[in-house]
Amino acid sequence: MTNEEGEEYLYKVVMIGDSAVGKSNLLSRYTRNEFNHNTKATIGVEFQTQSIGIDGKEVKAQIWDTAGQERFRAVTSAYYRGAVGGLIVYDITRRTTFESVSRWLEELKTHSDTVAKMLVGNKCDLESTRNISVEEGKALAEEQGLFFMETSALDSTNVRTAFELVIKEIYKNISRKVLNSDSHKVEVSGNRVSLANSVDENKESKFCC
Repeated sequence: MTNEEGEEYLYKVVMIGDSAVGKSNLLSRYTRNEFNHNTKATIGVEFQTQSIGIDGKEVKAQIWDTAGQERFRAVTSAYYRGAVGGLIVYDITRRTTFESVSRWLEELKTHSDTVAKMLVGNKCDLESTRNISVEEGKALAEEQGLFFMETSALDSTNVRTAFELVIKEIYKNISRKVLNSDSHKVEVSGNRVSLANSVDENKESKFCC
């Protein structure tokens, strides 16, 4: 993940939301193009890594899938640290999951300093049992200053678009902050993650994870 200038980019993104809204299947659809009808509830935290090209650079996102069950919240709260992006997911057929969005947002704000957040209404393939309108989702996103998109992990609708919009927004915001900060080298060194010992020590690395 090293370009000709020796720069490296690794961003941590967390997926949050109530249990069974489809977070794990969204992640597996994006990273492996897989969907599992019998997905079990996530225990604690799992993550997958995906790379995309932005401005001729390889940008790697480490996407964390957090358990939605209440009993795991104390465990997963530590994993918010270092996150610069977040996808808050609800199920368009279950209003309780939509009503929980504000609580998840507050938790995200408390435990991390995210620069890009998206509200995701998942399972849009279940139009016949929809319980939250597109307009409601858009209104909440606008109120909270979030990107908004409806997705379907089952048929892949908007899945890649949603993840990559967040990753590109992170890259844009982090790059702008670096350019505008005289002390960015100090800030970056504090967040550096060692991916491999092969990185030349004389090259500058940028990590946000």
